[in-house]
Amino acid sequence: MDVVSDVIATMRGGRPKFTHSYRDGEWGNRFGPYPGAGFHIVLRGGCWLLPSDGDAIRLSAGDVVFLPHGAMHGMGSDPGVLPALLPPDPVPERADLSGAHSSRTDQAMSGTVLLCGAYRLDRGQVHPFLHALPQVIHIPARPGMNPALRATVDLLGADLADAGPGTDAALPALLDLLLVYVLRAWLREETSRNPTAGWCAALTDPAVAAALNHIHRRTGYPWTVQKLAHHVGMSRTAFARRFTRTVGQAPMAYMTWWRLSTAARMLRDGDDPLATVAQQIGYTSEFAFANAFKRAYGVAPGRYRRAQREPQPTGAG
Repeated sequence: MDVVSDVIATMRGGRPKFTHSYRDGEWGNRFGPYPGAGFHIVLRGGCWLLPSDGDAIRLSAGDVVFLPHGAMHGMGSDPGVLPALLPPDPVPERADLSGAHSSRTDQAMSGTVLLCGAYRLDRGQVHPFLHALPQVIHIPARPGMNPALRATVDLLGADLADAGPGTDAALPALLDLLLVYVLRAWLREETSRNPTAGWCAALTDPAVAAALNHIHRRTGYPWTVQKLAHHVGMSRTAFARRFTRTVGQAPMAYMTWWRLSTAARMLRDGDDPLATVAQQIGYTSEFAFANAFKRAYGVAPGRYRRAQREPQPTGAG
């Protein structure tokens, strides 16, 4: 499993929620903040996006916007209507992420057709790669650029305009694909701008990328800095320095984070006994695992599992 796939996996705390809507005339909406990562796709027409910090961004048909941190922002027909959507008053940290299909998207209509939504995230599991992303990622629909992303947008638009058997299964899968292609597009652009900095460098540096894949593929192996350095053909000191500079964490700190994040996902999605979970992620005892998990997540593993199985609220709170 590669690192970007694991980034996607941390977002699968449930099906992505979305709204499919039609806008005409003068309009504006405020979104977020919300406990997840948001996205907007302009399927037809155009509009403006106003981040909470920055200039308004013109969006055209085919454009995709990804907001990895769930930051508050506005969208509307004209920049003039947007400032009122971003008042300084605090808004709830939790927002409604429940989605609904809107049928008012007749192709004969003028105006703007949008697909807007969010992935709910457990902030304790968010991959460090996501922390390195900017508040807003805008992927414009440039001819000849990002063909896989463009194809996914077209498929989403087609399935929403003419829903058929299997649409409820197709849309979440397409939204996952959309996220993959958005992250790939951003990585390509960012690597060309900053080839030696941060996670872009980590994922393209042969030694660091190989070490990350070792950690991800063999989570339960008793890795040490020396063993990782040996596997990637570097000295211990040089490897530790390079890994820390690009990833933002020392090798053993990252490995601990990944082990506990994997455990959290196993607790949420499976029924293995705690002792089995502990063994699979590399802890020699259930007691040691429980202590490490509680330090990271604030609750014991069993309690965390029970909380994850409880129905999640969908309204604001």
